[in-house]
Amino acid sequence: MEVEESLSAGGERGIVLQDEEVKKEKDEEPTAETEEEDEDALPHSEILDIFEEGLARLVQDPLLCDLPIQVTLEEVNSQIALEYGQAMTVKVLKADGEIMPIVVVQNATVLDLKKAICRFMELKQQREGGVKHISWRYVWRTYHLVFQGEKLEDDTMRLKDYGIRNRDEVTFMKRLRKK
Repeated sequence: MEVEESLSAGGERGIVLQDEEVKKEKDEEPTAETEEEDEDALPHSEILDIFEEGLARLVQDPLLCDLPIQVTLEEVNSQIALEYGQAMTVKVLKADGEIMPIVVVQNATVLDLKKAICRFMELKQQREGGVKHISWRYVWRTYHLVFQGEKLEDDTMRLKDYGIRNRDEVTFMKRLRKK
């Protein structure tokens, strides 16, 4: 081991411990041996496969078992927030009877719920294929969300203010046309 004193960009002094072999490698130009090591590196597809296998094992954990295999970091964080009571699940009932479990923070607004519904549907479409684009402007103009007969019309109001709690059910209802 070699001890060096260095000066950082901010003018602060520091001590650097460096292995002699590492120092030699830094000082040397690339050789055929280092080029061979680069060739032995795994291709991107194999690294991706290894990562997905590890992720699949991680998702088998009882805490994360509800998540899909192609999970996103956002979904893992939401699940952890649920476990710690920092988030809640709102079940959104579509007209076709499908129930979408939407995770939002405890003090979420109606707009946060709408954005979470959009994100849920985007992820679902990516995983299953199907419709490429949904016009959310059209959806929110044509449908509104209803909880216990009350329309969730004010996007700035909190879900708590409407009385929505964890595991409550909100319904998509078609808006009636005004004549």
